[in-house]
Amino acid sequence: MRPSQTIAPAPPEVIAVRTHRLWCDGGSGALGHPRVYLEMGGAGFVECPYCDRRFVLAAHPGPENEQLDPADYEGAAGH
Repeated sequence: MRPSQTIAPAPPEVIAVRTHRLWCDGGSGALGHPRVYLEMGGAGFVECPYCDRRFVLAAHPGPENEQLDPADYEGAAGH
């Protein structure tokens, strides 16, 4: 492998969501961070700039609602 080629580390947590627009606050408690609003655009995923969680669009997306807490979605990795 050449030095210019690097392998990106895996995100610490991958969460399947039903919407392109969402917000992340890092979860509840002392480990949280300020709430940031995120938009996937056409990529099908977005990463939180604070906690590096990766939110990926679920196979069957639902209505757009950035007020839903991504941590509450069923099937969230690690929950």
